[in-house]
Amino acid sequence: MNRRPRSITVIGWLFIAFGCIAIVMGLVPLVDAAASGRFADLKAQRADEVGFVWIAWFLAVVGGAFLLYGFNWGRWLLVLWMGCHVVISALHSPRQLLVHTLLFAVILYSLFHPQASAYFRGARAEPP
Repeated sequence: MNRRPRSITVIGWLFIAFGCIAIVMGLVPLVDAAASGRFADLKAQRADEVGFVWIAWFLAVVGGAFLLYGFNWGRWLLVLWMGCHVVISALHSPRQLLVHTLLFAVILYSLFHPQASAYFRGARAEPP
């Protein structure tokens, strides 16, 4: 199997780290009495929105992990995840949309440049 490109390693670990940090920060209000105000705000949101956020955080971790293992669907999961993030940021502010679009462009390039594509093809990428 090919050596994993550094860009894949960085992106995979960033998604894992940010997903884990978000999950931990989401759990803090449940165990910390000082953060109970934040938990009250969380409860005030609709249940399906809260569930969607938790699923998104979990998918970031899963996509990052399987990206590191060379699964092509992990790469596509992260592209879809970031694409949805761009759409959601369009509902907030032009600045957020610009930042997320630039991040999305960098991630797309990093996940689909020739060495990354060869990594996801695995042994088939090597000449016979």
